[in-house]
Amino acid sequence: MRKLIIPTIVLAAVASAALPAAAQSYHGRPPVYQAGYGNWQSINARQTNLDRRIDQGVRTGQLSRREAARLRGDFNSLLRLEANYRRGGLTAWERNDLDRRFDRLSAEIRSERRDRDNRRG
Repeated sequence: MRKLIIPTIVLAAVASAALPAAAQSYHGRPPVYQAGYGNWQSINARQTNLDRRIDQGVRTGQLSRREAARLRGDFNSLLRLEANYRRGGLTAWERNDLDRRFDRLSAEIRSERRDRDNRRG
């Protein structure tokens, strides 16, 4: 019985802490804005989006295995860089550097998915 009570209490505490954040008003806009001109996405949302686009490219055949492996390598090195930046706290320069690198990787994914190079590699 005790094994069930402790996780339930922890879950209730986490849920009650998350409710005020979920209740915030965003004036009709979602908390994470779509990519575009002047719209900002969190780093985690960008990582999820890039990972999803690589997976989708492989599933649809727009990316060969070789292209996907190279893009995944770039993506993983970017994740390691972000982890290094976050160790001492993320400065504005580091945030801008990560944004530029995410933009570059996003453009590479877009280019590779549209190049009609459907060879399996």
